[in-house]
Amino acid sequence: MLESVGVDEPDEEAYRALLSAPGCDIRELAERLGRDEQDVVATVGRLEKLGLLTSTSDDPVRLLPTRPDVAVDALVAVRRAELDRVRAEARVLLSELSTQEQYRPENLVEVIVGQEAIAARFAQLLNGTSHQLLVLDRPPYAAQADESDSTVRGLLGEGVVVHGIYSPDSLDIPGGVDEAYSAADAGETSRVHPQVPMKLAVFDRKIALLPLSVDQLVDSALVVHPCALLDALIEMFWLLWDQAVPVVPAAKADPTDARLMTLLAAGFKDDAIARQLALSSRTVGRRVAELMETLGARTRFQAGIHAQRRHLLED
Repeated sequence: MLESVGVDEPDEEAYRALLSAPGCDIRELAERLGRDEQDVVATVGRLEKLGLLTSTSDDPVRLLPTRPDVAVDALVAVRRAELDRVRAEARVLLSELSTQEQYRPENLVEVIVGQEAIAARFAQLLNGTSHQLLVLDRPPYAAQADESDSTVRGLLGEGVVVHGIYSPDSLDIPGGVDEAYSAADAGETSRVHPQVPMKLAVFDRKIALLPLSVDQLVDSALVVHPCALLDALIEMFWLLWDQAVPVVPAAKADPTDARLMTLLAAGFKDDAIARQLALSSRTVGRRVAELMETLGARTRFQAGIHAQRRHLLED
């Protein structure tokens, strides 16, 4: 179990023996393990160095194991720091790669095949995000929504800035509107746009993941590394962001009206809005007409834009 944090199997066996017999001396431990005392002395030295046991000043010396939860947490922290250093060194090594080699096509774009492979790569990129995540959200999805949502919540808890733009299809999925508001409550800065052109995730402005097909769940996706294409994808995201309407209602706005205007801007029809808000279609139609007249809007999307500009909807 402990090999992944730097503990060899014979040393782990000795540590487990100490957990069941704390306070034994080296001779007793050697008898329990059926090993030579000199071999056990070397094992004890390694375990002490790893913080898995301490030796008393008694004669003979008594061996006291460290609590497993405390010891393993410390070892995991050390291993994580080592991996971070390796990752930083990899960035340094990349700078030593010739410019011509860095910008060869195969180094700029990866093609991933298979839904499981795509979901695994997405999870890997999510877990490696430390500063900013940009997402264009529209179905169909390769990853399990619950798993990715949980990971994004974890990123928000760690201070990662998450910007999401939802398509009408995302909100039209059962529970989609509530999920968007839940993500906003968790700290995500969310907006909705009636024409999200593709699915896209950009991680720390360093790497992007997007499918090869827009409307179908296919078995291929692209991973884009730093290049002009990545810059263009990020620029496209912010252009859509400027056109989109915030999901989160301002405190001073009526919550129902705020959701209604968000759904209007997403291009929802009255029947769909009525289902989402648990209102009658007639009530929704009347309220939409009132809002459009109040805001001086000629179209439903324009009503959402006017509402945003008048601060009836805010991030």
